[in-house]
Amino acid sequence: MKTMKNWLLTGLLFLIVSTAFSQGKISGTITDGTSSLPGANVAIKGSTTATSTDFDGKFSLSTTTNSGELVITYLGYISQTIPFSVSNGENKDLGFIILESDSNQLEEIVVVGKGIIDLAKDRKTPIAVSTIKASEIQAKIGTADITQTMVNTPSVYVAGQAGGYGDSRITVRGFAQDNTAFLLNGQPINGMEDGKMYWSNWSGMSDIANAVQIQRGLGSSKLAISSVGGTVNFITKATDKKEGGFVSLGVANDNYFKTTATYNTGMSSNGWGTSVMLSHWQGDGYNDGTRGEGQTYFISVGYKANDKHSFNFLLTGAPQWHDQNFTKSIDSYLKYGRKYNNNWGTQNGEYKSERTNYYHKPVVNLNWDYDISDKTQLSTVLYGSWGRGGGTGNYGTKPATPAGGQINFDGIFASNQAIAGGNGTGNGDGRSTNGAYVIRSSVNNHAWYGVVSNLKNQLTDNLALNVGLDLRTYKGTHFRQVSDFMGLSSWTDTRNLKGDDDKPSGTLLSTRVTEFEKARPWPATFNTLDENQRIDYDYGETISYGGVFGQLEYSNDNFSAFFQGSVSNQSHKRTDRYDYLPEFQDSEKVNNVGYNVKAGTSYKFAENHNVYVNAGYYNRQPYHDNIYLNFTNQVNPFTENEKILGLEAGYTFTSKLITASLNGYRTSWKDRVTSTTNVATAGQVIGGTTLNAGDLILITNQGVEQIHTGVELDVVAKPMDKLDVTGFLSIGNYEYKGEALTTRRDESLNTLDETIKDVDGGKVGDAAQVTYGLGFKYEFVRNLSLDADWRYYDKLYSTVVTKDNIELPSYDLVDAGISYKLFIGKGNHDSIGFRVNVNNVFDEVYLSELTSATAVTPTSVNYKGVNTVNNGFFGLGRTWNFSIRYNF
Repeated sequence: MKTMKNWLLTGLLFLIVSTAFSQGKISGTITDGTSSLPGANVAIKGSTTATSTDFDGKFSLSTTTNSGELVITYLGYISQTIPFSVSNGENKDLGFIILESDSNQLEEIVVVGKGIIDLAKDRKTPIAVSTIKASEIQAKIGTADITQTMVNTPSVYVAGQAGGYGDSRITVRGFAQDNTAFLLNGQPINGMEDGKMYWSNWSGMSDIANAVQIQRGLGSSKLAISSVGGTVNFITKATDKKEGGFVSLGVANDNYFKTTATYNTGMSSNGWGTSVMLSHWQGDGYNDGTRGEGQTYFISVGYKANDKHSFNFLLTGAPQWHDQNFTKSIDSYLKYGRKYNNNWGTQNGEYKSERTNYYHKPVVNLNWDYDISDKTQLSTVLYGSWGRGGGTGNYGTKPATPAGGQINFDGIFASNQAIAGGNGTGNGDGRSTNGAYVIRSSVNNHAWYGVVSNLKNQLTDNLALNVGLDLRTYKGTHFRQVSDFMGLSSWTDTRNLKGDDDKPSGTLLSTRVTEFEKARPWPATFNTLDENQRIDYDYGETISYGGVFGQLEYSNDNFSAFFQGSVSNQSHKRTDRYDYLPEFQDSEKVNNVGYNVKAGTSYKFAENHNVYVNAGYYNRQPYHDNIYLNFTNQVNPFTENEKILGLEAGYTFTSKLITASLNGYRTSWKDRVTSTTNVATAGQVIGGTTLNAGDLILITNQGVEQIHTGVELDVVAKPMDKLDVTGFLSIGNYEYKGEALTTRRDESLNTLDETIKDVDGGKVGDAAQVTYGLGFKYEFVRNLSLDADWRYYDKLYSTVVTKDNIELPSYDLVDAGISYKLFIGKGNHDSIGFRVNVNNVFDEVYLSELTSATAVTPTSVNYKGVNTVNNGFFGLGRTWNFSIRYNF
C-alpha cells in the first residue's frame, strides 16, 4: 500500500510539473491608437479562458495549448481576432494591439446633449445615412473644408473649392445647401435669412469635430426643421474624460502651414474637466490670388454634478480671411491658365486683392442633461452666436482689365488722385458719377440666440415618446463701408429717399464718408464704423422662430414604426435705415406658419436583412430674403410656403464581412425659390444697365417645381483582417417642372431684369446626377497603412434654371494617403503619427461647375464640347499635404 501511495504521489507531482512547464503565457496592451483601453475583453477562442485589460490596457493570461486565436472585444470598437503560438513555458508578448472604432457605434462620440444631438443610432427605423469619424476627418481633410470628408458619400457633390479657402458648397440628392439642414450639436446653423452655409465661417470644424453624420432624405431629426435634401450633423468634441492632448504640424502645396495644440485636464474627482484647443493656418491658395489666414479656438468645460445632472459649456470660433476667385469664361482660363484669377493685382509692387472674405463667428452653447428617472431624460442646449465681417469688392467706376489680365491698382490710384478735392461721388447705386473707385466691404453682422430642448420618456418596453421645443431669435445688419479709399480722401452718395409706397419721395439726402476699416476678422469683431460712415445700403432684419416637435416610436426585436410631427411660426421684420424716410424705415411684419409630418416602418427578417419605408410632407416657410421684394420693404405678394413630399424605401444586409444598403427615393419640391450667381463680362448689358467685367450677378428663381428621383448603394466590406473596402453608387434624375420667374440683380441689389420662362423637363444643375466610387485601406505592417479612393462623376449640368441645360464632361478622381503611427515614451502610451495625402493623384483636368448655359454654335470655340464663352471653374489639380502629430 505504501509503495502504491508513493507511486501515486510521484505521478501527481510529475503531472503538476509537466503541466506547469507546458503552459505558456500571453500578454499585450490594447489601445485605440491614441490611448489605452481598460476593461477590454480578451478570450481564447473555443475555451473558457478569458481576462480583461487593466487600467493601462494591459492583459496577461495562461494557455495550455501551443496555438490558437485571441478574440478581443470592446464597446464602440470593431472586434479583432489575433492568432498566437507559444512554446512550452514561453511568455509571449504580443505588444500593442490597436482596435478600430466602429463607425456604426456612436456611444463613445456623444458625451453630452444626447437627446438633442439627433443621430441615426437612436432611430430603430433605418434611414440612408453615412457617418465619418474623427480619425478619418483628421487623416483626409488636409487643407480642404470639412465638406471634403463627404465626397465618398452617395448623392453628395462638393463644388466651389476653386473659389478659395472656405468657399466650397455641397448638394445632397441634388438639393443645394439652403435646402439641407446643418446642425452643430443639435443647434441649427443654416443662415436664418437665406438658409445658406458659408464654410469659411466654420473653417475650424475639422479640428473640433468628433464625427459628421449625413442623413440623406427625410433623416431622423426630431427638430421642427424642413430638410429637403437631408440633414448633416456635426458633433464636436466635448470635455474629454481622460487627461492628455496633442500637438500637430501640417504643411501642404502653395505654402500652406498649420499648427494645432490641444490639452485635456481629464475629469477630476469632484466632477470637473476642461478641454482646450488652439490652431493657426495660412497659405497662398491653389489658384492665383486666393491667399488666406485664420485661427481656431475651442474651450469646453464639463461638470458632472451627480448621477442625474451633467453640464457642458462650449465656446468655439474660427476668425479668418481669404481672398476669392470667382467663375469666369473658359476662354479666359485657356488664355491665362487654369489657375487664373482676375480679382487681384499689385500696388507699388505689392500683392493686393479686390475680393477678400473676412469673418469671425463665435459660438457658445450650454448643454444640460438631466436623467429624471430610468425612463425619462431631459436634454437642453442654450446657444448664441455673434457674426462679424463681410466681403470686399469694387465700388464706383472700375477700369477695364489690362492686357495682362490683372487689376491695375497703380492706375486706379493715380486716376483717383486726379479727382478734384479727392471726393468720389455716386447716386447710392454702387456706381460713380465722377469716375472714382474705392474698395468697399459688404458687412453682414448678426446676433443669434436660441434654445432647443427634448424630453424623452420610455412609456413601455417597446414604446418611446419624444417631445420638445425649438426657439430662436435673430437680428442681422447689412451695410457697406469703405475698406480702401485708393487715393481718395472721401466718398459722397446722394440718393432719393423712399416713402410709404416704396417710391421716391423727392427728398434727396447726401452722405459723405471719410473713414475706412480694413477687411480683417479681429478688428471687425470689436470695431464698427458709425452709421454715418456707410455707403450704398444699410438695412437689417429681425427674425423670430418658434417650433414644437414630437415623435412616437414603437419597436421590438424585429419590427419598428414611428410617427413624427412639428409645427412652427416665423415672424419677419425689415428695417431700412439708408433708402427710406425715417417714418417709413420699418416694414410690415410678416408671420408664416409651417409644419411637417414624417412616418415610417422597418422589418428585420432572416437575421441579416432589413427593409424600411419612410414618407414625409413639409409645408415650409419661405426664407426672409424671398419675403420682401427686390431688397426693399415691400412685401412680395407671390411668396408662399414651399411644399415638399418625400418618399423613400431601402434594404440593408449586414454580416461580419460585409454591410450593404440599397435606397430608393422620390422628392418633389413645389413653389420653391433658388439663388445662384454669375459673373458679368466686359460691357455686358442687362435690362439697359452696362456692367463691368467681373461684376457679380445675383440670380433668383421662383415658382418652379423640382422632382428628384434616384437609387443609392453603399457598401462596406472587410474581406481580410488587414483590408477594408468601401464602395458607393448613386443614380439620380433631377428635373424642373413648369415655369420659373427669374430675377437678376447687381451687387447693390438693384433689379436688372425679370423674365418668365418655360423650364419643364430641364435638368437641375450643380450636382452630378450619377456618381460611383471605390476605396480601400490596407495595413501592410502594424501601424503602417495605405488608403485610396476613386470617384467618377457624370450627368453634371450648369447651375442655370433652363429647359435646355448644358452638360459638363464626365470625369474621375483618385485620392490616396499613407499613415504611420510610432509608439514612444514610458509604457508606450505616447505616440507620433505621420500622414501624407495626395489628392487628384493623376492630375485630372476637369470642369467642376458652370454658371452659364450658352449652347454650342457652328461658329463657337469649344472645349470638350462646351462653348468657351461659358463661365465656370476648373477643378483643383494635384495637391498634397503632410502632417505630424504627437499624442501624449
